[in-house]
Amino acid sequence: MKISRELYDEVLVHALSEAPNECCGMIASQDGVAVKVFPAINVAASPLRYELNPREQLKIELEIDDQGWDLGAIYHSHTRSAPFPSETDRNLAFHPDSIYLIVGLAQPDQPDVQAWWIRDRGATPESAEFVVD
Repeated sequence: MKISRELYDEVLVHALSEAPNECCGMIASQDGVAVKVFPAINVAASPLRYELNPREQLKIELEIDDQGWDLGAIYHSHTRSAPFPSETDRNLAFHPDSIYLIVGLAQPDQPDVQAWWIRDRGATPESAEFVVD
């Protein structure tokens, strides 16, 4: 997936603004290029996990479908650890055709964003092209 600087920055701003809690959201794409970021509310309000409100998630997914887009990525932040999928992340990854972006904020002045395919509770790094203008 390719993501413009503007959309990439939206994800970073969201992650930083929600700290010390994890943030979460979705990214719509078309033909492998991100087209819109959908910041969501982490109803868990936790620094250790995230949970999208099912109604909000459905609303986002319906808008993505209505526009003819794909669910390109699901993102969240790790406020205290590296951007590597946790066991919880792997167990709750229900969209095997979407990339999972994790924003690592262990060093908030140097966010580390990593992309992953999470399938069958396994995680494989994905080489996403984060900044394309």
